[in-house]
Amino acid sequence: MRSSISSSFVLLTTILSLLTSVSAVRLIETKSLNTCQDNSSFTASLFNVVFFPDNATLQFDVVGVSSVQGNVTFSYEVSAYGFTFIRDQVDPCTVEDMDGLCPMATGQIDLLSNFQFSKDTIKQIPGIAYGVPDLDATVRVHINATDNPLVSVACVEAQLSNGKTVDQKGVGWTTAIIAGLALVASAVTSGLGHSNTAAHVAANALSLFGYFQAQAMVGLTAVQLPPIVKSWTQNFDWSMGIIEVDFMQDIATWYQKSTGGTPATLLNTLTTTSVQVLKRSTEFSQFGKRTARATAHLLTRAHESLTKRSNNDATTTTGVYTVSGIKRVAFRNNIESTNLFLTGLIFFCIFIVFTILFVAMFKGFCELAVRMRWMKSDKFQDFRNGWLTVLKGIMYRMVLIGYPQMTVLCLWEFTQNDSPAEIVLAIFFFFGMSGTLAWASMKVIRIAKRSVDMHRNPAYILYSDPAALNKWGFLYVQFRATAYYFILPVLVYTVIKGMFIAFGQKAGTVQAIALVLIEAIALIAASVLRPWMDKSTNTFNISICAVNFLNAIFLLVFTKVFNQPGLVTGVMGVVFFILNAAFSLVLLILVLIATIYAFVRKNPDTRYQPVADDRASFIKSQTALNTELDALGATARGDKAGYKHNLDLEDDRASWSSDSLRHPANMPLPPSTANSSNYRPGQEPPHSPIDPSVPLEST
Repeated sequence: MRSSISSSFVLLTTILSLLTSVSAVRLIETKSLNTCQDNSSFTASLFNVVFFPDNATLQFDVVGVSSVQGNVTFSYEVSAYGFTFIRDQVDPCTVEDMDGLCPMATGQIDLLSNFQFSKDTIKQIPGIAYGVPDLDATVRVHINATDNPLVSVACVEAQLSNGKTVDQKGVGWTTAIIAGLALVASAVTSGLGHSNTAAHVAANALSLFGYFQAQAMVGLTAVQLPPIVKSWTQNFDWSMGIIEVDFMQDIATWYQKSTGGTPATLLNTLTTTSVQVLKRSTEFSQFGKRTARATAHLLTRAHESLTKRSNNDATTTTGVYTVSGIKRVAFRNNIESTNLFLTGLIFFCIFIVFTILFVAMFKGFCELAVRMRWMKSDKFQDFRNGWLTVLKGIMYRMVLIGYPQMTVLCLWEFTQNDSPAEIVLAIFFFFGMSGTLAWASMKVIRIAKRSVDMHRNPAYILYSDPAALNKWGFLYVQFRATAYYFILPVLVYTVIKGMFIAFGQKAGTVQAIALVLIEAIALIAASVLRPWMDKSTNTFNISICAVNFLNAIFLLVFTKVFNQPGLVTGVMGVVFFILNAAFSLVLLILVLIATIYAFVRKNPDTRYQPVADDRASFIKSQTALNTELDALGATARGDKAGYKHNLDLEDDRASWSSDSLRHPANMPLPPSTANSSNYRPGQEPPHSPIDPSVPLEST
């Protein structure tokens, strides 16, 4: 069993090492030192150590405090992914460069020197340790008194890194650009009248954004994650508005000071202070058979993990800062934890403002192009005639995209209280966005119910009226017509998940268990209801739900609640990365292909099958009518060329007035059309009430 696991792990790490860029300088380094026993007699506030295997040199800069006195020996163990591969002992009295530690004296210790390793020791280090990204390795040192070697007077450990990582700026930029292009493609194709393509591309783009945000949320949990998991999830922090820009950090710090807050200064003390990024705990032991006692204590460990409440704030303990969860993400992004909320908020506002400017500029360009005859007058006619209504719908969609981000950040800000003004902003944005989306969702439900009552089909009013489609369509076009209500469960899912991420920063195991339950419910609901518009969109979204559920299972394993060996945790961290990297690549390719088709195909709707809810038959074209039959239908409806509001959706009373009821959009459908919700592919489509054998009279 041990051999098979070890072989599989070596294969995985070898693949990872090949995927990373080759560095000219091989090294292993650490920048923090932790105590690993109670009442340790040695602590370090600064610990910077770099090992260069090519010249067998160890460079170290250490500032510590020792209460150990007398002659000592150092016993050290080096472990990677839970497997210990080096055990040795050093007597400082026998090493020339360690004369200052023989004997050890109480007080402050300042060490700035080099140490030369023997070639035999270097040969014990696997060559793969220098190439695999986000190396999960630890060195632990026990300080024992020479006169009593069985008693450890101090214990310290350091996390090791080889400088290679899967946290790459190129990954973040690529994912952001493709997701953004998909949103732009859906808007452009919608303006050109390709409603089916626009709905599919928009649905996939929104789901892709949601998946990226789910990846980032894994990194925001307080669970002690393997290094490769932390680095991979860091690639998607942009989807939560966590982007480091120097001048914006200055603005956030100034705003906090001006409103009565106290900015954190952790990043300014790195030259004198060691910062420990909380990682998974590592067992320094060989593989062995699991004892019955360990299995019996499994539930006890789970209970202890659930009830344990450790302080995960960036606090000092023996001169070392420890950061975890959301503060860990802020630190790794070079953002002070007190600036994180404002950073996410500012980027969300910038996102909204730039979207408004882009839509306004596109409106101006279209009008100029038509006037200069660069473009036909019927191009983007719906958009040009009703661009303000379209802009409102786009703003609602931007709010929906940013809602997971602002839910987590606003709720977390309630627990931080960085300044009174920031609390006010958090209250305004969280409750404002929640109220807006809830009200819009209820509006859609009322419209759909009205359509069912009057036409026995929710799709009729939802898709026949351009005002409803352009303003509220972001809430329901991705779902089939009979699942118009599904946006409410999606919002509830977002809020509950965000609450556990934000409020559970002191209980990683609670977060993991909650996420397993939440993602399991989401997967079951998606698989049973299949609420999205067609088979391909359902497959796309159910696959995302399945991977999110698997990620929650991984997260629970990372809490060590199952008391698994360290090597198992390390292997699962690598598997987490490979699974999500491959799945992300597949999603990006699918979305990119759909985006390219939307831009280059003359009629991209031919790529998609008509949606089974027959929505296309209710979407009225606002462009010039081409046939006499279309003209007759438009005359009967009272339509005019160009954009027209058919329903006063902003006023329910007006919608139920006698004038509104007389409007064709609110008139009962003929039996053949009213029953179109029962239409299925392969059946004969509804017949027109006009007899095609009777010629139309011209006037």
